[in-house]
Amino acid sequence: MSVHCCAPAFDTHHARYRRVLWVALGANLAMFFVELSASAYSGSSSLAADALDFLGDSANYAASLGALALGGLWVSRVAFVKGLAMFCFGVGVLAYAAWRATLGVPPEPVTMGVVALAALGVNFGVAILLYGFRKGDANMRSVWLCTRNDVIANIAVVVAALGVFGTGSLWPDFAVAAALAVLGIASGSAVIAHARTELAQR
Repeated sequence: MSVHCCAPAFDTHHARYRRVLWVALGANLAMFFVELSASAYSGSSSLAADALDFLGDSANYAASLGALALGGLWVSRVAFVKGLAMFCFGVGVLAYAAWRATLGVPPEPVTMGVVALAALGVNFGVAILLYGFRKGDANMRSVWLCTRNDVIANIAVVVAALGVFGTGSLWPDFAVAAALAVLGIASGSAVIAHARTELAQR
């Protein structure tokens, strides 16, 4: 079968991927502002971490759209930078959670839970849209990992809210924020390794 025969399917695949990325970008930007406001109101470090994650994912989706437009080596280069961003985000969340813990004030759990459930709905919808692209190149893989991590993170924040509500302690919130940080560091490392392999093969 010729290259020209396969080209339309490739173009259609990537056109669908672009549309999904635009939807994901809009949804993540909206949820960043919602969670940022809710974090300030509730005093939750895990909710703040999730808000910053929404902002980081918005940048990831925008960068992915740019990488698709540029093509070639830029796809792997963008994935490498995104992996670094995920890694640094994890380190930053650990520092922020530690600072919140020193204050000794538990967050307001009802706001945490309601907003985390809303975020879960948004990220689960985006994850469904991206599921078919999870085994693509390093760029596609990094986008899928970010979205999968977000679903896990939202469930964890809901659990943290229940823990704070049940115990009146800040430690469930701190534990989830720390876990999200470790997840970000691990995923970032995986994306960096994948991107480096692709760059070495080009």
